[in-house]
Amino acid sequence: MYFCVIWKNDMKTFLAWFLRKVIRYRSDVVMVNLSRSFPKRSYEEIQEIHKRFYLHLATIFTEMLWMGTCRGKRGREKFRRSLKFEFANPEEFNRLAALGRPIMLMEAHTGNWELMGGLPVSSYGEPLDIRVDQYAVTYLALHNKRADRLVEWIRTGILKDTDFNGYVETSRVMRYVLERRDKPFLFTFITDQYPYSDHKVPITFMHQDTVTMTGGAGLAAKIDMVVAYLRFECREGGGYTLSVVPICEHASQMEPVEMMQKYYQLLEEDLEKQPWNYLWTHKRWK
Repeated sequence: MYFCVIWKNDMKTFLAWFLRKVIRYRSDVVMVNLSRSFPKRSYEEIQEIHKRFYLHLATIFTEMLWMGTCRGKRGREKFRRSLKFEFANPEEFNRLAALGRPIMLMEAHTGNWELMGGLPVSSYGEPLDIRVDQYAVTYLALHNKRADRLVEWIRTGILKDTDFNGYVETSRVMRYVLERRDKPFLFTFITDQYPYSDHKVPITFMHQDTVTMTGGAGLAAKIDMVVAYLRFECREGGGYTLSVVPICEHASQMEPVEMMQKYYQLLEEDLEKQPWNYLWTHKRWK
């Protein structure tokens, strides 16, 4: 066991070095994004964040490969024993679930979003009041169909042999959500990407003029969903602490732009605390 841990740590360190120093995977993009997002940080601080980000990125890659081995019943037990996820406030999630309406959980490219299949099947101090058949993860399909099928295989394997049928491509989200508008349901949306629709709304994010999409927030308002932000913090020593922060309990009473502004405000707070904990390789500002 001890040697397995050492090997995993060495592999992550090597992969981080390889990505950052050898192939310089989007290194310039990361430096520009960090410099503009943290204008008060010194050059030395930015360099240190840059370095730690690549270790975080390597962790995401290695955990994604590990997730591919967590399949079916044995895989779910393996994931539980790993203690990858710790839910800081399950009672708050259950309070929102008790409202009896669909919940939209807005998340970002923080923590490790590739492990979200483990959210409803992990063990917490207080179990989450959500069933596997009431859980949906939205995604944007990759252009390469083989790669897209491989990623789906990795992400959903942990829920194999369950009633899960909630791996929903963005083009099908509206119909999928409307069909479940009157039921308790949990939808997770990654909403920090550069808009891939023509509808773009200007906001300010990380000291920069930014555009965002409001499709998910607009859908939440349309059917009066509960909307919350998913805080996804990295734990020292490995693993993640998750918590929900309510944005609104009645989305129909809040403008979609307001929801997105609150979402980005919460995300900014998290990035100030853990600046490496984000997918800085994204060309978020174009």
